[in-house]
Amino acid sequence: MAKNRSELVAEVAAKADTSQASVNSVLDALFDVFAESIAKDEKITIPGWLAVERTSRAARTGRNPQTGETIQIAAGHSVKLTAGSKLKASAK
Repeated sequence: MAKNRSELVAEVAAKADTSQASVNSVLDALFDVFAESIAKDEKITIPGWLAVERTSRAARTGRNPQTGETIQIAAGHSVKLTAGSKLKASAK
């Protein structure tokens, strides 16, 4: 089962006894900070819960699945999310 953003906002607003608009703007600000930090190659760590960092991928050779032709895939970046101990413990 998955929660969408509006369900998440409603649940957090109820638990924090605040408005959904307030929670929504906090989430927007949080994700903006994540994006800006990742763009600057800064790691974000919320101890026990989550770590977010930018990773680099080297250039590599791939294969076009339709034609079987070998292609070069350029180097690039990705984002890595790591679950902390509290988050891992809640999954049990």
